Amino acid sequence: MRPLLLALPFALLPLAIAQAADPVEEHASLGTHEHGVGRLNAALDGNTLELELENPSMNLVGFEHAAKSAVDQATVAGAKTDLENPLSLFAVPAAAKCSVAKVELHSPLFGDKADADEDHDHDHDDHGKDNGEEHEHEHHHSEIHASYQLTCAEPAALTSLDLTPLFKRFPSLHQVQAQLIGPNGQQGGELTAKSPRLNF
Repeated sequence: MRPLLLALPFALLPLAIAQAADPVEEHASLGTHEHGVGRLNAALDGNTLELELENPSMNLVGFEHAAKSAVDQATVAGAKTDLENPLSLFAVPAAAKCSVAKVELHSPLFGDKADADEDHDHDHDDHGKDNGEEHEHEHHHSEIHASYQLTCAEPAALTSLDLTPLFKRFPSLHQVQAQLIGPNGQQGGELTAKSPRLNF
C-alpha cells in the first residue's frame, strides 16, 4: 500500500508543473510551509485507507519553537494525543466500519526535549551570527507529520472523508490541500471549514 501513497505526488505532477509557470503562484499554492495551510495525501486501496497529514506546527499548537514552558508542553501533549486518534479528526461513514491499524507522528516538538533544545539553541546562535535575522527566522519553522493506516471492513461504503472535526479541533488550520487516489482515479482539492468533504 505504501508505494501507492508515495506515487501520489508523481500522479499529480502535471498539476504542479502547470502551477510552476507562475513562480509567485507556485510559492503560494505549493509552498512547503505556509501558516494556516496543511496538506493531506489519501490513498484507498482495497480495504486499506492511508492518510498523510502535514502541517506547520503553528497550525496545530500555535507556535514553532521548542516547548520549554509547562503551558507549551501541555499544548503539544494535547495536540499529540488528538493526532494519535485519527477517527476523532477525520469523519468517515460508519457503514465503512473503519478501524485504526497504524499511527505514526513525527515532529521536532515530539522528540527528546533536552536534545531538541540543545540543538535548537546551538543552531539559533550560529544562524544569528552568520546569516542575519532572515535565516534565523527560517530556522524556527517546524512541521508536524502524521501518517495513518485505517482498515475498513466495508470499503465500498467509504464514499467520503470529512475534515470537519479536524478544522474544529485546530482552528488555526484554515485550508487543507488534499490529494486523493481512490477507486475513481485521482483528484485534488482545497478543503476548508465551509467545504470540508473529500469524496472518493
